[in-house]
Amino acid sequence: MVALERATPHAAHWTEEQYQALFSAGKRGWQQVVLVAEGTPDRASAEGHSGETRLGFLAARRVEPEWELENIVVAASARRMGIGKRLLDALLAEAARIRNAAVFLEVRESNAAARALYVKAGFRESGRRHFYYKDPPEDAILYRFDCTEQFS
Repeated sequence: MVALERATPHAAHWTEEQYQALFSAGKRGWQQVVLVAEGTPDRASAEGHSGETRLGFLAARRVEPEWELENIVVAASARRMGIGKRLLDALLAEAARIRNAAVFLEVRESNAAARALYVKAGFRESGRRHFYYKDPPEDAILYRFDCTEQFS
């Protein structure tokens, strides 16, 4: 996952310790979820099969009554194949299943592909954090998916 993220300039860049924390026991009342898409670029699946290439992943955490999408990465060789959409749909389905109120995220303003994916999935722009990202400095655009509105 670290190698995949490092090869993706628009991804949120985390330390190895932050990735290891994804797989540790839940902390402070939150639940973490990591979804991994494995396969080959011509035969991708969100279920994953051992021995195949990691094509993407999504990391999120739930703090009742909401989710925060913390990172979503798709390998360059597998983009525009619906992998990001399937990962996102799986998170939204889980949020709906357990009747959460909303899913939040922030994304670099320049990441047009991710922003289009979120809008197409039903997220609405909800704010901006000026100069949130470093290296290079850039605003974060905040999005919200209202689960009660979408899945009622």
